[in-house]
Amino acid sequence: MADDHSLFAEGLKNLLVSHGIDVVGIARDGLEALDKARELRPDVVLMDITMPRCNGLAATRLIKAELPDIKIVMLTMSEADADLFESVKSGASGYLLKNLNAEELVGMLSDLARGEAPLSPGLATKLLEEFTHLAGRPSEAEEGGKEAAKQGLTPRQMEVLTLVARGLTYKEVGAALYISERTVKYHMKQILEQLHLENRAQVIAYAARMNLNAKPAD
Repeated sequence: MADDHSLFAEGLKNLLVSHGIDVVGIARDGLEALDKARELRPDVVLMDITMPRCNGLAATRLIKAELPDIKIVMLTMSEADADLFESVKSGASGYLLKNLNAEELVGMLSDLARGEAPLSPGLATKLLEEFTHLAGRPSEAEEGGKEAAKQGLTPRQMEVLTLVARGLTYKEVGAALYISERTVKYHMKQILEQLHLENRAQVIAYAARMNLNAKPAD
């Protein structure tokens, strides 16, 4: 993990260890985070944003450029949209706020291990709105669907992708399609592999770019 507040970092380490999560190192700034990532090769880095010498956003870009298999989850006090969007663009696999309780944090990190993108409540909607704004005209939705289909997605995968892009949870997608939440997660894993994406946030960005999140006309 990388955080310049020693008391918080030590407390978080103890919390994670008590829940069976190994903590292999603590960095106090972004440059130290890069050095420790090179040395220790962790599966996941919990990254604060505001740190001396090199902030978490720059450190994320540096680590992902050199060690792309390491997953980085931002853990920060910042609720600024700009930090959220830049984190995803920099390669972060998730964005969590420090106001989460212990069980929520551990649960979301477990989701990461299952291929989901851990996002604090409400942030998925912000991402969806931002990438939709950048995507262009809703009239291009049909062409976007054709392009996605060219990537080899099955009709069922297209349905799952479209509903996830509209902000539905996996449970809600399952209810809408009359399939189990586990089946939805399986399809999402296949979609990630097929489209060469890493996490749900990137799926939302892709779907918005393809305009798959445009709701059908009444």
